[in-house]
Amino acid sequence: MKKLYYIAVSFAFLSLTGCGDGIDLSGVGVETDLNKIPLPENNANLIQVELKDNAVPMEVGGIHTEEDFARIREKLDEGAEPWVSGYNLLKESTFSQKNSDTYPTELIKRGVSGDENYINAARGASIAYQQALRWKIEEDDDYAAKAVENLNKWVKTCVGVTGNSNLSLAAGLYGYEFAIAGQLLRGYNGWDPEDFLAFQQWLLKVFYPANKDFLVRHHDTNHLHYWANWGLCNIASTIAIGIVTDRRDIYNEGIEHFQSGVTNGRLRRAIYYDYSPEYNLAQWQESGRDQGHTLMCVGLVGIICQLTWSQGDDFFAYDDNLFLRGCEYAACCCYTDETVPFTTYIWQKQNQWNGISPEEQTVVGGGKWIKRAIWALPYYHYKGIKNVSETNLQYTKTAIDYVGVEGGGGYYEANSGGYDVLGLGTLMYAR
Repeated sequence: MKKLYYIAVSFAFLSLTGCGDGIDLSGVGVETDLNKIPLPENNANLIQVELKDNAVPMEVGGIHTEEDFARIREKLDEGAEPWVSGYNLLKESTFSQKNSDTYPTELIKRGVSGDENYINAARGASIAYQQALRWKIEEDDDYAAKAVENLNKWVKTCVGVTGNSNLSLAAGLYGYEFAIAGQLLRGYNGWDPEDFLAFQQWLLKVFYPANKDFLVRHHDTNHLHYWANWGLCNIASTIAIGIVTDRRDIYNEGIEHFQSGVTNGRLRRAIYYDYSPEYNLAQWQESGRDQGHTLMCVGLVGIICQLTWSQGDDFFAYDDNLFLRGCEYAACCCYTDETVPFTTYIWQKQNQWNGISPEEQTVVGGGKWIKRAIWALPYYHYKGIKNVSETNLQYTKTAIDYVGVEGGGGYYEANSGGYDVLGLGTLMYAR
Protein backbone atom coordinates (compact mmCIF):
# COMPACT_ATOMS: atom_id res chain seq x y z
CA MET A 1 0.00 0.00 0.00
CA LYS A 2 1.44 3.38 -0.98
CA LYS A 3 2.57 5.47 1.94
CA LEU A 4 1.29 9.02 2.08
CA TYR A 5 3.64 11.90 2.66
CA TYR A 6 3.63 15.06 4.77
CA ILE A 7 2.73 18.37 3.17
CA ALA A 8 3.45 21.69 4.87
CA VAL A 9 1.39 24.59 3.57
CA SER A 10 0.71 27.63 5.75
CA PHE A 11 -2.60 29.43 6.01
CA ALA A 12 -3.36 32.31 8.33
CA PHE A 13 -6.18 30.54 10.06
CA LEU A 14 -7.88 31.21 13.36
CA SER A 15 -6.81 28.04 15.12
CA LEU A 16 -7.98 27.41 18.59
CA THR A 17 -6.27 27.19 21.96
CA GLY A 18 -7.09 28.05 25.53
CA CYS A 19 -9.66 27.08 28.07
CA GLY A 20 -12.46 24.63 27.45
CA ASP A 21 -13.12 23.71 23.85
CA GLY A 22 -12.92 27.29 22.61
CA ILE A 23 -10.09 29.78 22.87
CA ASP A 24 -9.23 32.90 24.78
CA LEU A 25 -8.60 35.58 22.21
CA SER A 26 -5.87 38.07 23.06
CA GLY A 27 -6.98 41.64 23.57
CA VAL A 28 -4.35 43.14 21.27
CA GLY A 29 -3.38 42.32 17.72
CA VAL A 30 -6.03 39.69 17.04
CA GLU A 31 -7.52 39.74 13.56
CA THR A 32 -11.29 40.04 13.81
CA ASP A 33 -11.98 40.85 10.18
CA LEU A 34 -12.88 37.44 8.83
CA ASN A 35 -12.32 38.61 5.29
CA LYS A 36 -8.61 38.80 6.14
CA ILE A 37 -8.43 35.22 7.44
CA PRO A 38 -8.09 33.08 4.32
CA LEU A 39 -9.61 29.62 4.44
CA PRO A 40 -8.99 26.89 1.89
CA GLU A 41 -12.00 26.47 -0.36
CA ASN A 42 -11.03 23.68 -2.74
CA ASN A 43 -14.20 23.71 -4.78
CA ALA A 44 -15.30 27.13 -5.96
CA ASN A 45 -18.05 25.56 -8.07
CA LEU A 46 -19.62 23.67 -5.19
CA ILE A 47 -23.30 22.89 -5.77
CA GLN A 48 -25.34 23.69 -2.66
CA VAL A 49 -28.27 21.65 -1.38
CA GLU A 50 -31.38 23.63 -2.24
CA LEU A 51 -33.54 24.71 0.68
CA LYS A 52 -37.20 23.77 0.34
CA ASP A 53 -39.89 26.33 0.99
CA ASN A 54 -40.88 26.61 4.64
CA ALA A 55 -44.40 25.54 3.73
CA VAL A 56 -43.18 22.10 2.56
CA PRO A 57 -44.04 19.53 5.29
CA MET A 58 -41.24 17.59 6.95
CA GLU A 59 -40.86 13.90 6.14
CA VAL A 60 -41.57 11.28 8.81
CA GLY A 61 -37.98 9.98 9.08
CA GLY A 62 -35.29 10.78 11.61
CA ILE A 63 -32.14 8.68 11.59
CA HIS A 64 -34.05 5.40 11.16
CA THR A 65 -36.96 4.38 8.93
CA GLU A 66 -39.61 1.68 8.99
CA GLU A 67 -37.65 0.00 6.20
CA ASP A 68 -34.62 -0.16 8.51
CA PHE A 69 -36.59 -1.87 11.25
CA ALA A 70 -38.19 -4.33 8.82
CA ARG A 71 -34.71 -5.26 7.56
CA ILE A 72 -33.39 -5.70 11.10
CA ARG A 73 -36.28 -7.90 12.18
CA GLU A 74 -35.82 -10.04 9.08
CA LYS A 75 -32.09 -10.44 9.69
CA LEU A 76 -32.64 -11.31 13.35
CA ASP A 77 -35.20 -13.96 12.36
CA GLU A 78 -32.56 -15.44 10.05
CA GLY A 79 -29.95 -15.38 12.82
CA ALA A 80 -27.71 -13.28 10.55
CA GLU A 81 -24.58 -11.42 11.56
CA PRO A 82 -23.67 -8.72 12.41
CA TRP A 83 -27.27 -7.94 13.33
CA VAL A 84 -27.50 -10.62 16.03
CA SER A 85 -24.35 -9.40 17.76
CA GLY A 86 -25.51 -5.78 17.50
CA TYR A 87 -28.90 -6.69 18.92
CA ASN A 88 -27.30 -8.58 21.79
CA LEU A 89 -25.39 -5.44 22.77
CA LEU A 90 -28.66 -3.52 22.79
CA LYS A 91 -30.43 -6.17 24.89
CA GLU A 92 -27.53 -6.36 27.37
CA SER A 93 -27.42 -2.61 27.91
CA THR A 94 -28.60 -1.39 31.30
CA PHE A 95 -30.20 1.53 29.45
CA SER A 96 -32.54 -0.54 27.28
CA GLN A 97 -34.51 -2.41 29.93
CA LYS A 98 -38.22 -2.01 30.69
CA ASN A 99 -37.32 -0.66 34.14
CA SER A 100 -34.50 1.66 33.05
CA ASP A 101 -35.17 5.05 34.62
CA THR A 102 -33.83 8.48 33.84
CA TYR A 103 -33.30 11.20 36.41
CA PRO A 104 -34.20 14.66 35.13
CA THR A 105 -32.73 17.85 36.54
CA GLU A 106 -34.34 21.26 36.63
CA LEU A 107 -31.33 22.75 34.88
CA ILE A 108 -28.83 20.90 32.70
CA LYS A 109 -25.49 22.27 33.90
CA ARG A 110 -22.25 22.08 31.92
CA GLY A 111 -19.23 24.21 32.71
CA VAL A 112 -20.33 24.93 36.29
CA SER A 113 -17.40 24.21 38.58
CA GLY A 114 -18.26 21.53 41.11
CA ASP A 115 -21.92 21.41 40.12
CA GLU A 116 -22.11 19.82 36.68
CA ASN A 117 -24.96 17.37 36.07
CA TYR A 118 -25.17 17.18 32.27
CA ILE A 119 -24.36 13.47 32.36
CA ASN A 120 -27.97 12.93 33.54
CA ALA A 121 -29.20 14.36 30.24
CA ALA A 122 -26.67 12.31 28.27
CA ARG A 123 -27.84 9.12 29.94
CA GLY A 124 -31.48 10.16 29.81
CA ALA A 125 -31.44 10.61 26.05
CA SER A 126 -29.59 7.32 25.56
CA ILE A 127 -32.09 5.48 27.73
CA ALA A 128 -35.11 6.80 25.81
CA TYR A 129 -33.40 6.05 22.49
CA GLN A 130 -32.48 2.48 23.39
CA GLN A 131 -35.92 1.74 24.80
CA ALA A 132 -37.44 3.13 21.61
CA LEU A 133 -35.22 0.83 19.52
CA ARG A 134 -36.35 -2.23 21.44
CA TRP A 135 -39.97 -1.18 20.97
CA LYS A 136 -39.51 -0.82 17.23
CA ILE A 137 -37.58 -4.07 16.85
CA GLU A 138 -39.47 -6.29 19.30
CA GLU A 139 -42.85 -4.56 18.83
CA ASP A 140 -43.40 -4.67 22.58
CA ASP A 141 -45.28 -1.59 23.74
CA ASP A 142 -43.86 -1.85 27.26
CA TYR A 143 -40.59 -0.41 26.00
CA ALA A 144 -42.31 2.53 24.32
CA ALA A 145 -44.39 3.20 27.40
CA LYS A 146 -41.29 3.39 29.58
CA ALA A 147 -39.43 5.57 27.08
CA VAL A 148 -42.35 7.98 26.89
CA GLU A 149 -42.59 8.03 30.68
CA ASN A 150 -38.92 8.98 30.84
CA LEU A 151 -39.26 11.75 28.23
CA ASN A 152 -42.37 13.12 29.93
CA LYS A 153 -40.41 13.37 33.19
CA TRP A 154 -37.79 15.51 31.48
CA VAL A 155 -40.44 17.75 29.98
CA LYS A 156 -42.09 18.30 33.37
CA THR A 157 -38.82 18.84 35.25
CA CYS A 158 -36.21 20.50 33.05
CA VAL A 159 -36.58 24.20 32.25
CA GLY A 160 -33.19 25.15 30.81
CA VAL A 161 -29.51 24.62 30.04
CA THR A 162 -26.95 26.65 31.95
CA GLY A 163 -23.25 27.03 32.67
CA ASN A 164 -20.36 28.90 31.12
CA SER A 165 -19.86 28.76 27.35
CA ASN A 166 -19.93 24.96 27.66
CA LEU A 167 -23.70 25.15 27.95
CA SER A 168 -23.64 25.33 24.16
CA LEU A 169 -22.17 21.82 24.02
CA ALA A 170 -24.92 20.50 26.29
CA ALA A 171 -27.64 22.23 24.26
CA GLY A 172 -26.25 20.82 21.01
CA LEU A 173 -25.45 17.26 22.03
CA TYR A 174 -28.44 16.44 24.19
CA GLY A 175 -30.82 18.53 22.14
CA TYR A 176 -30.23 16.40 19.05
CA GLU A 177 -30.29 13.15 21.05
CA PHE A 178 -33.56 13.86 22.84
CA ALA A 179 -35.09 14.98 19.53
CA ILE A 180 -34.07 11.74 17.81
CA ALA A 181 -35.54 9.65 20.63
CA GLY A 182 -38.80 11.58 20.47
CA GLN A 183 -39.00 11.22 16.70
CA LEU A 184 -38.70 7.43 17.03
CA LEU A 185 -41.55 7.37 19.55
CA ARG A 186 -43.98 9.72 17.87
CA GLY A 187 -45.78 6.79 16.25
CA TYR A 188 -46.55 5.17 19.62
CA ASN A 189 -50.29 5.37 20.22
CA GLY A 190 -49.78 5.44 23.96
CA TRP A 191 -48.07 8.83 23.87
CA ASP A 192 -50.87 11.24 24.66
CA PRO A 193 -51.02 13.90 21.91
CA GLU A 194 -50.91 16.68 24.50
CA ASP A 195 -47.80 15.16 26.05
CA PHE A 196 -46.13 14.86 22.66
CA LEU A 197 -46.97 18.50 21.94
CA ALA A 198 -45.45 19.40 25.31
CA PHE A 199 -42.31 17.48 24.31
CA GLN A 200 -42.08 19.43 21.06
CA GLN A 201 -42.51 22.72 22.94
CA TRP A 202 -39.89 21.64 25.46
CA LEU A 203 -37.31 21.17 22.70
CA LEU A 204 -38.25 24.55 21.25
CA LYS A 205 -37.95 26.33 24.61
CA VAL A 206 -35.00 24.58 26.28
CA PHE A 207 -32.62 23.57 23.47
CA TYR A 208 -33.39 25.39 20.23
CA PRO A 209 -32.85 28.96 21.54
CA ALA A 210 -29.41 27.96 22.84
CA ASN A 211 -28.60 26.25 19.53
CA LYS A 212 -29.56 29.32 17.53
CA ASP A 213 -27.76 31.67 19.89
CA PHE A 214 -24.53 29.76 19.46
CA LEU A 215 -24.74 29.62 15.68
CA VAL A 216 -25.61 33.32 15.42
CA ARG A 217 -23.75 34.92 18.33
CA HIS A 218 -21.26 32.24 19.59
CA HIS A 219 -20.86 34.06 22.90
CA ASP A 220 -19.90 37.34 21.20
CA THR A 221 -16.66 35.94 19.83
CA ASN A 222 -15.06 35.92 16.42
CA HIS A 223 -16.97 33.57 14.12
CA LEU A 224 -14.04 31.15 14.02
CA HIS A 225 -13.38 31.20 17.77
CA TYR A 226 -14.76 27.74 18.58
CA TRP A 227 -13.70 24.32 17.39
CA ALA A 228 -15.81 22.65 14.73
CA ASN A 229 -17.54 20.24 17.14
CA TRP A 230 -19.32 23.15 18.83
CA GLY A 231 -20.95 24.28 15.63
CA LEU A 232 -21.66 20.75 14.45
CA CYS A 233 -23.55 19.64 17.55
CA ASN A 234 -25.71 22.77 17.47
CA ILE A 235 -26.41 22.24 13.77
CA ALA A 236 -27.38 18.63 14.50
CA SER A 237 -29.74 19.76 17.25
CA THR A 238 -31.30 22.46 15.08
CA ILE A 239 -31.95 19.96 12.27
CA ALA A 240 -33.28 17.22 14.56
CA ILE A 241 -35.58 19.63 16.40
CA GLY A 242 -36.83 20.99 13.09
CA ILE A 243 -37.77 17.46 12.06
CA VAL A 244 -39.55 16.34 15.23
CA THR A 245 -41.40 19.65 15.66
CA ASP A 246 -42.42 19.76 11.98
CA ARG A 247 -40.67 23.12 11.56
CA ARG A 248 -39.21 23.37 8.09
CA ASP A 249 -37.95 26.87 8.88
CA ILE A 250 -35.82 25.58 11.76
CA TYR A 251 -34.57 22.64 9.71
CA ASN A 252 -33.58 25.05 6.94
CA GLU A 253 -31.59 27.15 9.41
CA GLY A 254 -29.57 24.06 10.26
CA ILE A 255 -28.76 22.95 6.74
CA GLU A 256 -28.09 26.52 5.62
CA HIS A 257 -25.46 26.91 8.33
CA PHE A 258 -24.03 23.47 7.54
CA GLN A 259 -23.21 24.50 3.99
CA SER A 260 -22.68 28.26 4.17
CA GLY A 261 -22.56 29.34 7.83
CA VAL A 262 -19.89 31.51 9.40
CA THR A 263 -18.64 29.17 12.15
CA ASN A 264 -16.33 26.19 11.95
CA GLY A 265 -19.45 24.01 11.96
CA ARG A 266 -19.78 24.75 8.25
CA LEU A 267 -18.89 21.49 6.52
CA ARG A 268 -16.14 23.00 4.35
CA ARG A 269 -14.55 24.42 7.50
CA ALA A 270 -15.10 21.39 9.75
CA ILE A 271 -13.38 19.38 7.01
CA TYR A 272 -10.62 21.89 6.55
CA TYR A 273 -8.61 20.76 3.55
CA ASP A 274 -9.48 18.42 0.68
CA TYR A 275 -6.65 16.42 -0.91
CA SER A 276 -8.66 15.03 -3.79
CA PRO A 277 -8.16 14.09 -6.54
CA GLU A 278 -4.56 13.19 -5.61
CA TYR A 279 -5.68 11.37 -2.47
CA ASN A 280 -9.06 10.12 -1.29
CA LEU A 281 -8.53 12.06 1.94
CA ALA A 282 -9.70 15.30 3.55
CA GLN A 283 -8.25 16.85 6.71
CA TRP A 284 -10.45 17.84 9.66
CA GLN A 285 -10.20 21.23 11.32
CA GLU A 286 -9.44 19.45 14.61
CA SER A 287 -6.92 16.94 13.22
CA GLY A 288 -3.95 18.86 14.63
CA ARG A 289 -5.62 19.18 18.01
CA ASP A 290 -6.39 15.60 19.06
CA GLN A 291 -8.11 12.59 17.62
CA GLY A 292 -10.82 12.28 20.29
CA HIS A 293 -12.41 15.55 19.22
CA THR A 294 -11.74 14.78 15.56
CA LEU A 295 -13.72 11.55 15.92
CA MET A 296 -16.44 13.53 17.67
CA CYS A 297 -16.70 15.61 14.50
CA VAL A 298 -16.86 12.48 12.33
CA GLY A 299 -19.77 11.21 14.43
CA LEU A 300 -21.64 14.51 14.38
CA VAL A 301 -21.31 14.99 10.63
CA GLY A 302 -22.57 11.42 10.20
CA ILE A 303 -25.65 12.23 12.27
CA ILE A 304 -26.29 15.42 10.29
CA CYS A 305 -25.96 13.54 7.00
CA GLN A 306 -28.32 10.81 8.21
CA LEU A 307 -30.92 13.25 9.50
CA THR A 308 -30.94 15.23 6.27
CA TRP A 309 -30.92 12.06 4.16
CA SER A 310 -34.29 11.19 5.73
CA GLN A 311 -35.60 14.51 4.40
CA GLY A 312 -34.35 13.95 0.87
CA ASP A 313 -31.21 16.09 1.21
CA ASP A 314 -27.99 14.28 0.35
CA PHE A 315 -25.04 15.63 2.30
CA PHE A 316 -23.31 12.27 2.04
CA ALA A 317 -22.74 13.16 -1.62
CA TYR A 318 -21.97 16.84 -0.92
CA ASP A 319 -18.86 18.10 -2.67
CA ASP A 320 -18.32 14.77 -4.42
CA ASN A 321 -18.44 12.69 -1.21
CA LEU A 322 -16.35 15.05 0.91
CA PHE A 323 -17.51 13.34 4.11
CA LEU A 324 -16.23 10.01 2.84
CA ARG A 325 -12.77 11.52 2.35
CA GLY A 326 -12.94 12.96 5.85
CA CYS A 327 -13.80 9.52 7.24
CA GLU A 328 -10.89 7.96 5.38
CA TYR A 329 -8.50 10.61 6.73
CA ALA A 330 -9.57 10.24 10.36
CA ALA A 331 -9.64 6.44 10.18
CA CYS A 332 -6.17 6.33 8.63
CA CYS A 333 -4.86 8.54 11.45
CA CYS A 334 -6.47 6.53 14.24
CA TYR A 335 -6.35 2.92 13.06
CA THR A 336 -3.21 2.57 10.94
CA ASP A 337 0.46 3.49 11.26
CA GLU A 338 0.46 5.21 7.89
CA THR A 339 1.16 8.90 7.55
CA VAL A 340 -1.21 11.35 5.91
CA PRO A 341 -0.78 14.69 4.19
CA PHE A 342 -1.29 17.60 6.57
CA THR A 343 -1.83 21.26 5.78
CA THR A 344 -0.21 23.43 8.44
CA TYR A 345 -2.27 26.31 9.71
CA ILE A 346 -1.17 29.24 11.79
CA TRP A 347 -3.09 31.67 13.97
CA GLN A 348 -1.57 35.12 14.44
CA LYS A 349 1.96 33.69 14.15
CA GLN A 350 1.51 32.47 17.73
CA ASN A 351 -0.02 29.02 17.45
CA GLN A 352 0.87 26.57 14.73
CA TRP A 353 -0.25 23.03 14.01
CA ASN A 354 2.22 21.20 11.80
CA GLY A 355 0.77 17.70 11.80
CA ILE A 356 -1.42 15.12 13.44
CA SER A 357 -1.22 15.55 17.20
CA PRO A 358 1.09 13.01 18.85
CA GLU A 359 -0.70 10.57 21.11
CA GLU A 360 0.94 11.91 24.26
CA GLN A 361 -0.17 15.46 23.44
CA THR A 362 -3.85 14.81 22.85
CA VAL A 363 -6.42 16.49 25.04
CA VAL A 364 -8.49 13.41 25.78
CA GLY A 365 -6.02 10.72 26.71
CA GLY A 366 -4.67 9.66 23.36
CA GLY A 367 -6.04 9.34 19.88
CA LYS A 368 -4.51 6.18 18.46
CA TRP A 369 -6.85 3.21 18.67
CA ILE A 370 -9.62 5.13 20.46
CA LYS A 371 -13.02 3.47 20.02
CA ARG A 372 -16.15 5.36 19.07
CA ALA A 373 -19.46 4.08 17.69
CA ILE A 374 -19.32 6.29 14.60
CA TRP A 375 -18.11 4.17 11.68
CA ALA A 376 -20.98 1.89 10.74
CA LEU A 377 -23.20 4.80 9.66
CA PRO A 378 -20.92 6.20 6.93
CA TYR A 379 -19.45 2.84 5.92
CA TYR A 380 -22.76 1.13 5.20
CA HIS A 381 -24.20 4.21 3.51
CA TYR A 382 -21.32 4.61 1.10
CA LYS A 383 -20.88 0.88 0.54
CA GLY A 384 -24.47 -0.37 0.64
CA ILE A 385 -26.38 2.61 -0.77
CA LYS A 386 -23.86 4.53 -2.85
CA ASN A 387 -21.91 1.43 -4.01
CA VAL A 388 -18.55 3.07 -3.33
CA SER A 389 -15.65 0.72 -3.96
CA GLU A 390 -13.81 -1.01 -1.11
CA THR A 391 -10.65 0.78 -2.25
CA ASN A 392 -12.21 4.15 -1.49
CA LEU A 393 -13.45 2.87 1.88
CA GLN A 394 -10.33 1.00 2.93
CA TYR A 395 -9.53 2.98 6.07
CA THR A 396 -13.15 3.26 7.16
CA LYS A 397 -13.31 -0.53 6.83
CA THR A 398 -10.19 -0.78 9.00
CA ALA A 399 -11.99 1.33 11.61
CA ILE A 400 -15.07 -0.90 11.44
CA ASP A 401 -12.93 -3.99 11.94
CA TYR A 402 -11.04 -2.49 14.87
CA VAL A 403 -14.03 -1.10 16.74
CA GLY A 404 -16.13 -4.19 16.05
CA VAL A 405 -19.83 -4.35 16.81
CA GLU A 406 -20.82 -0.89 17.99
CA GLY A 407 -22.32 -0.40 21.43
CA GLY A 408 -24.64 2.36 22.58
CA GLY A 409 -24.09 5.62 24.42
CA GLY A 410 -21.58 5.26 27.25
CA TYR A 411 -20.44 1.83 26.11
CA TYR A 412 -16.85 2.87 25.35
CA GLU A 413 -16.45 5.67 27.85
CA ALA A 414 -18.47 6.64 30.91
CA ASN A 415 -17.78 10.37 30.70
CA SER A 416 -19.14 12.91 28.24
CA GLY A 417 -17.21 11.72 25.17
CA GLY A 418 -18.86 8.32 25.34
CA TYR A 419 -22.27 9.95 24.93
CA ASP A 420 -21.54 12.27 22.02
CA VAL A 421 -23.34 9.83 19.72
CA LEU A 422 -26.18 7.40 20.44
CA GLY A 423 -24.26 4.48 18.93
CA LEU A 424 -25.50 0.97 18.04
CA GLY A 425 -24.66 1.66 14.41
CA THR A 426 -23.81 -1.93 13.48
CA LEU A 427 -27.32 -3.07 14.34
CA MET A 428 -29.04 -0.07 12.78
CA TYR A 429 -27.07 0.54 9.57
CA ALA A 430 -25.59 -2.79 8.44
CA ARG A 431 -26.95 -3.92 5.12
